[in-house]
Amino acid sequence: MGGVSLPLFFFFLATISATSHGFSMDIRHLFLATISATSHGFSMDIPHQIHLLRPKAGSRNNDVPGLSCLSWRLGVETNNVIGWATVPEKCAGYVGHYMLGQQYRMDSEVVANEAILYAQSLKLAGDGKNIWVFDIDETSLSNLPYYAKNGFGVKPYNPTLFNEWVNTGKAPPLPESLKLYKKLLLLGIKIVFLTGRPEDQRNVTEANLKHAGFDTWEKLILKGSSHSGETAVVYKSSERKKLEMKGYRIIGNIGDQWSDLLGTNAGNRTFKLPDPMYYIG
Repeated sequence: MGGVSLPLFFFFLATISATSHGFSMDIRHLFLATISATSHGFSMDIPHQIHLLRPKAGSRNNDVPGLSCLSWRLGVETNNVIGWATVPEKCAGYVGHYMLGQQYRMDSEVVANEAILYAQSLKLAGDGKNIWVFDIDETSLSNLPYYAKNGFGVKPYNPTLFNEWVNTGKAPPLPESLKLYKKLLLLGIKIVFLTGRPEDQRNVTEANLKHAGFDTWEKLILKGSSHSGETAVVYKSSERKKLEMKGYRIIGNIGDQWSDLLGTNAGNRTFKLPDPMYYIG
């Protein structure tokens, strides 16, 4: 497999003025979120105005309005803030800034690198039964082109609009997850994709995964009608149990939602990718 080139994942124009107690950043231009995976045919430019984004930081005893958005995101990522339907309106700028800036990429890289180190440390039986479970949305494939146009989670979830986006099959890969995926294959670990996407999106999901560089897997599990009404935790626990009953060993599990990782049969070790844009229980 060839590597994915993402020469310009996030780009923004800003002016920075220094002050005696830190700095302020005034965004005077439209943001341009460009996600390009040229080696797999992706090229997508998404102009989007993200309010007036300013870094949420202060110094000494200065009280910076909006500083609590950093704490809110920490609460989300540690599963202490749960059950939320939308990103708080006052945090719209902060979340947009985070997702389009380098911090999101660096946070994802830390998770992927730790997963690789863990996988490399294992002494694996060569019987073909070692698997790693990957979620899809915001884990394997990135929906940032959609969310950049739809408020980064501030607007209520619109299933019609989101499914229209999914059905284009144009979601690019999350580069850090693709790196992990390739390393696991080299180690002889098989991949199982376990997603909350409905069964009727199987064909477009298969095509999108392959187009994004995820070109082989042991199983692709989508949510069938028999799981209708179940929470993500219940559904994914059930499917993981079925895998183990077939003799597979889940040595790793990665997802952007805690509901990808909680419940039963979660695997020997789990890895949580950042995602402050939406919550799935």
